[in-house]
Order: sequence, then C-alpha cells, then structure tokens
Amino acid sequence: MPMSMEEYEIGLSYTIMKMEQQNTNSKEGVEVLQQVPFEDDKLGKGQLTSKAYHLQSKIPSWMKGFAPASALTVHEDSWCAFPKSRTVTEYFRTNLVSFIICRQCPLFSKCSLTIDTLNRPDNGCSENAHDLTSEQLAAREVEIIDIASVSRDYWSKVIGAPNIDLTTFRSERTERGPLQKGWMDSCRPVMTTYKLVIMDAPIWGLGERLEDCIIAGERALFLACHRLCFAWIDEWHGMTVEQIREMERQTDMLLKKTLNKHGKGGSKHEGKRKTLKDEIVAVGSCT
Repeated sequence: MPMSMEEYEIGLSYTIMKMEQQNTNSKEGVEVLQQVPFEDDKLGKGQLTSKAYHLQSKIPSWMKGFAPASALTVHEDSWCAFPKSRTVTEYFRTNLVSFIICRQCPLFSKCSLTIDTLNRPDNGCSENAHDLTSEQLAAREVEIIDIASVSRDYWSKVIGAPNIDLTTFRSERTERGPLQKGWMDSCRPVMTTYKLVIMDAPIWGLGERLEDCIIAGERALFLACHRLCFAWIDEWHGMTVEQIREMERQTDMLLKKTLNKHGKGGSKHEGKRKTLKDEIVAVGSCT
C-alpha cells in the first residue's frame, strides 16, 4: 500500500465503512451488532466489532440450492488492535499490527474462516511475517496481491467495486500515484498487509468446493477493498482516529436505518452524494 501505517489505519476504516454503506439496502446488507473496547493478553487493547452480513443475492447459485436464505447470514467477530505505537504484543513481533477475524455460518456449524492479518512498514519483503512453523510453511500457499492489478473473476463481479485504473490514478492531496510496474520498490511511504487465511469446512462431498469458493471470495474482497482504500485517499486523508470513531458510530445508525426501510423509495439525494461523509450528513450531522 502506498501509505504509512498511521494512514492505513484511517484509510482502511473509512473504506470498510463506505463499502458497507454501498452494499446495504432495505433487503440486505451489513448490520453492526456491537463495537466495544477489549483487552487481551495476546493482542493488547483494541476494539471488538460484531457484524451480521445479510448478502443472500451474492451467494453462488449452487449454494442457494440446498440452503435457505435465512441460513446464509454470516456472523463476524473482529478483534482489531492497532496500537498507538508500534509495540510488541505477547504473540507478535515488534512493528506488527494485529487483527484476527473469525467468521461462522449457522448453516455449517462446523465451518469457520480465520484470518490473521499483520501489517508492517515494508514493501512485502517479510518471508515469514506470521512466524509459522516449518510444517506450516511447507503447507502454506503464498499469493502476492498487487493493488494495481485487476481481477475479473466471479467474486470481483459480485463485489461490484468501482473500476478505477490505479496505473493512471494520481492523488491530488498527496500527489501519490500512478502505480506503475514495480511501484512498491520505489514508492515512499509504503506498507504491506500480510494475511494468513485458514478455511475449515469438514463437510463430506462439499468441503473442498466450499473452501475454494470462500477463499476466492476473500481474495477478491482483499483486492477490491485495498484498491479503493488508495483510490479514495483524497476523501479520508487528514482525518484523525477520533473522527473515524465518530464516523463509525454514525455509519452504524445509517446502516440500521437503511436496512429498516422496507418498501420505501430511494432518497432524493441518491446519485448526488459521493463520499461517505456526504451519506452521513444526509441522515444526521456528524459532530
């Protein structure tokens, strides 16, 4: 990512909120269940966020054939610990920022997806950022995702993120970009997010297909989210953590209000607002 660690914390939070808003309507979308502080011996202090994803229309048709819509709601608990300074936790090394995301689907009670994310201020040169054992290293598959690349698979179409060409995009506020070939070796600042994705689907006759499907979906989501994080940098650059936390509170209210609009028509402002801050102002002033 062509940004500092501090900028990434702000930018990713903003991008997630805006993407959730864009994918929420009166019938389906993202529901924030809780956002509370937590303290953990391994992760330290951070924020616990629980969400429910009601995104039945985005589920592959083969999965809908044997699963009712109500069973396809995905619940997510996210323990996010982005330290005020780059300190060491009990589990991770210095200069690492840690996230753990666990997802479970009620239909497949034995299925789980765990994503460990470590962010470091480097250009992707860390060979074993997660400190895996020799056995784990032998089993892992490494994939490098360049945000300047474009994917056209099923999940990328389902996510429906704006198609912005980062090889020609240039930020007006930061004067960063465009991201030409090999940009990560010359760009400053630069940072990398290392994700360890573990999918467990012990379902006879279906497990392997389900695992491949979910991991492909996560890859597409990683790419889309981080592409937009840079593409929207002029919207969030200069914001503070305090402003982001207040925006999260307002966004939660916006999402709940949108999901409860059963049968109501769209707002007269639709098509005119471009930033997440504009969407929030349409519901209530953000203090």
